Amino acid sequence: MNNYIKLVNFEINRIAKLFAVLLGITFVVQMIGVIVESRKYVSMANEKIFEGLMSKTQFLESFGQMSFLQIARSFWFMAPIALCAAGIVFYIFLIWYRDWIGKNTFVYRLLMLPTTRLNIFYAKITVILMMALGLVAFQLILLPIEMSVMAAIVPDEFRIAMGVQELVTSMPELNIIIASSIVEFFLYYGAGLLAVSILFTAIILERSFRWKGIVAGLMYSAIAIAVLILPILLHEFVLNGFFYPIELLVLEIAMGLIVLAASVWFSGFLLTKKINV
Repeated sequence: MNNYIKLVNFEINRIAKLFAVLLGITFVVQMIGVIVESRKYVSMANEKIFEGLMSKTQFLESFGQMSFLQIARSFWFMAPIALCAAGIVFYIFLIWYRDWIGKNTFVYRLLMLPTTRLNIFYAKITVILMMALGLVAFQLILLPIEMSVMAAIVPDEFRIAMGVQELVTSMPELNIIIASSIVEFFLYYGAGLLAVSILFTAIILERSFRWKGIVAGLMYSAIAIAVLILPILLHEFVLNGFFYPIELLVLEIAMGLIVLAASVWFSGFLLTKKINV
């Protein structure tokens, strides 16, 4: 356990700069978006009311009140989230491949550490999960601040008050990364953890067998996906809707756990038996 914690701490230090950059971009771009979109609405209201001689009532009937949803659905808000998601996907590959890059490949020093090699797998997947949760937590902290900035720019009578929970439930895109219940949290992030474990196994296959490993990694990923969707395929095309939704969910969770266990075991086997120092 002590060696695992040391490896996690080591990986956190390596990811710190990228993580800080993503946080900084998210804060700056979203905050600019809040100010720009809020001022745009206020400017439009002033133009229609003072230059177009439209009453406040007429303006609100024609254009409606501003809500934070308008900001949340804008490029300013969604682009940093998409960038963070892309950053996580990029780092899933970088966290392994950079250990092999360079004249003196660092991965062999990792493999020679006095600990089970599977701890390397555990440490890397833990850091990916921590990175994702950290970005989501930062977004949750940022949302009330952004709403306060909007409230300071847009007068009360021209805006719709909205809380974080209401915003999340109104946007399916946000509801995926910010789960509205503990069950959804475990389902969404469990699925994410499973996807990362499959990718990790495919990467280790490629590192173990090089060109043949690419084919093996693709085949393993395809088999894992096939196993995952097997209950759905049986339900839809063979058993004619035999399962209740809750039964189908339980079957999917069971299949997911099987694939996760297989990925962890197979990765450990490859790290121990197929990658030599």
